[in-house]
Amino acid sequence: MMAEPRQERSRTTRRRLMNAAVECLAELGWNGTTVAVIAQRAGVSRGAAQHHFRTREELVAATVEYVGNEQLVELRERAAALPRGPARAEPIARMLLNLYTGPMFRAALHLWVAASTDEALRAVLVPLEARVGREVHRVALELLGADESRPGVRETVQATLDLARGLGLANLLTDDSRRREQIIRQWAQVLEPTIGVPAPT
Repeated sequence: MMAEPRQERSRTTRRRLMNAAVECLAELGWNGTTVAVIAQRAGVSRGAAQHHFRTREELVAATVEYVGNEQLVELRERAAALPRGPARAEPIARMLLNLYTGPMFRAALHLWVAASTDEALRAVLVPLEARVGREVHRVALELLGADESRPGVRETVQATLDLARGLGLANLLTDDSRRREQIIRQWAQVLEPTIGVPAPT
């Protein structure tokens, strides 16, 4: 009977470490984010942190996957409450184009820059980012109810995600929310023809 509480404590510790990793990366960058710093932020010992994640790269990989999955779950939950049909275009555009404006995107940006010159980090990050990117694309199609076999739909969805990353970059130094809101309204008109019947969640 003691196994379940122990397993839950283990999951809680892992979540605390991954959340702390996001905060540290966003604030301190890759060079300032060590296992010891993450452990201190999470309120656990360095030994406990290394029990769960042997290396910084292992911790970061788990963090990218965990936070990516959390974001997708949140997107699906919010989309479930939206109206059907073309009226979905603007709220879906808003959700997708705001996807890369939080601390996780700031943390990811530090990782991408570091990985461009750190081969060990790049080896971990590239396949992981590819997998997360495919999942985000799939969920965007699902939310729009878009049929990817129709000409131009795949490219429109990918352009939406590329635009979202660009808007995330524009928001790093100054609050770009007003301009982004104007772009969202315009981009919703681009997305409208792709809207179909959303897949059941």
